[in-house]
Amino acid sequence: MLEIQNLRKTFLQGTPNERRALDGLSLHLEPGEFVTILGSNGAGKSTLFAAIAGEFLPDSGTIELDGKDITYQKEHLRARMIGRLFQDPLKGTAPDMTIEENLALAGLRGNRGPFSPAVGKKDAAWLREQVARLGMGLEDRMKTRVGLLSGGQRQAITLLMSTLSVPRLLLLDEHTAALDPVTAEQILAVTREIVAEHRITTLMITHNITSALSVGARTIMLDRGRVVLDLSGSERAAMTVPKLMERYRQQSSHMLDSDRMLLS
Repeated sequence: MLEIQNLRKTFLQGTPNERRALDGLSLHLEPGEFVTILGSNGAGKSTLFAAIAGEFLPDSGTIELDGKDITYQKEHLRARMIGRLFQDPLKGTAPDMTIEENLALAGLRGNRGPFSPAVGKKDAAWLREQVARLGMGLEDRMKTRVGLLSGGQRQAITLLMSTLSVPRLLLLDEHTAALDPVTAEQILAVTREIVAEHRITTLMITHNITSALSVGARTIMLDRGRVVLDLSGSERAAMTVPKLMERYRQQSSHMLDSDRMLLS
């Protein structure tokens, strides 16, 4: 479904600040597979997502989605197939538009023609049903401007916006990291429900090792722009945080250097 082969990217080549962000990274995901990603700061996690989304062109390597080579496809064309959430809850929504208008813009444009602020009764009822599943009471605030919502509420709306028109691939870039623990767990639970319901192929970056080992069915670890660990099945099920830290040290010859990851 997603096939990445020997992906390489070096930023600021030929300068004193040259940095190799992706170093021959290869990765294969089956349809509907939910994979969590761990790695220290600078390991290449967000750079990998940016490459998949088309924010920049790789120096070499290929990216295929559903058998189609998208390595050099324009970013806006990939956005029709790829849903993406960021750590910052302020990204991904229009703050001066209502909840209803944001969702209509994301979910109805592709099927109903150009967006209009006037959402029909049938569409409004359907959107309200989708919001109700969040369990936050936002279905009673559909006319509220998104900019007035809390960070967790905005992130929940962004999650719905990214999945109303079911994407072929969903990229979750630490989408619960900026939220308080209770809200983060709530958003993660909704994420799992939506992904499972639609069998969305998903990659999720997280600094929470416990979540990485419990969410989805596979965990990979990146270091210096390459995959150094790939855990699934019984091996993943038997993995503990201390064992994982030791495996990472053995594979990369250094310890994880993110305090946030160690304390999660």
